[in-house]
Amino acid sequence: MAQESAVQYEPVAEIGGGAYGMVYKARDRNTGQFVALKSVRVQTNQDGLPLSTVREVALLKRLEQFDHPNIVRLMDVCATLRTDQETKVTLVFEHVDQDLRTYLEKVPAPGLPIHQIRDLMQQLLCGLAFLHSNRVLHRDLKPENILVTSRGQVKLADFGLARIYSCHMALTPVVVTLWYRSPEVLLQTTYATPLDIWSTGCIFAEMFRRKPLFCGDSEVDQLSKIFAVIGLPAEDEWPTDVTLSWQNFSPQAPQPITDCLPEISEKGAELLLEMLTFDPLKRISALNALEHPFFTE
Repeated sequence: MAQESAVQYEPVAEIGGGAYGMVYKARDRNTGQFVALKSVRVQTNQDGLPLSTVREVALLKRLEQFDHPNIVRLMDVCATLRTDQETKVTLVFEHVDQDLRTYLEKVPAPGLPIHQIRDLMQQLLCGLAFLHSNRVLHRDLKPENILVTSRGQVKLADFGLARIYSCHMALTPVVVTLWYRSPEVLLQTTYATPLDIWSTGCIFAEMFRRKPLFCGDSEVDQLSKIFAVIGLPAEDEWPTDVTLSWQNFSPQAPQPITDCLPEISEKGAELLLEMLTFDPLKRISALNALEHPFFTE
């Protein structure tokens, strides 16, 4: 990790503040190209950076060598010592002008044609399958960190950052959206790669609706909104090690998914329900989703 300051990059605009602090659009003084800068302050030990941060950044840089078309490029990592206890780590990513949220807002009525949804989903799942095959969880998939280039190329951003920022997150009271969170994350039980598939299902539905599928304002409310669509799972499917018990929710039968998504095709509805499966072990994987008949119908 380069111990120089990020003077090579000249900030030109604030892109916005995520859960992880401000993001800046900047110009690389050496090449003239635009980049996105994300900085985080990490607590340091005697040897400089905490090992966990070094490890996470090394992992992100290792993924870089594959140069995957659906993954945003990490161009550089700069570390600047601020005080003895604190180091500022700046991650320099390629800059893409729009995210999926903006992209969907620009779509004229009646919405995206199915071939376009199919293309976006295929690219999203390719990026995700790549991350999962490298044992990287995204953990925070939502339309804001799925970038879409002017040529329609999908690139996943902000993956792996949750781990780097988790220690820092405790210090920042940020409202993080629950809308794309899987039931196992909402219930605070163990989670693995299926948590990203749940988020992908929510995003898939949003491509048809052009508005989010489940808009809860608390963990319980979010779960209630989910069960109103997929039904309350059987009691024996409920995880055992959680504070929220199954009895907290009223029994509900699953609704036909076409009630909230009249435009979805039959195969699309099948795939969506395989992604929005309560039990993470029964949820479809990214690789299997790519093989789904929805993509060839």
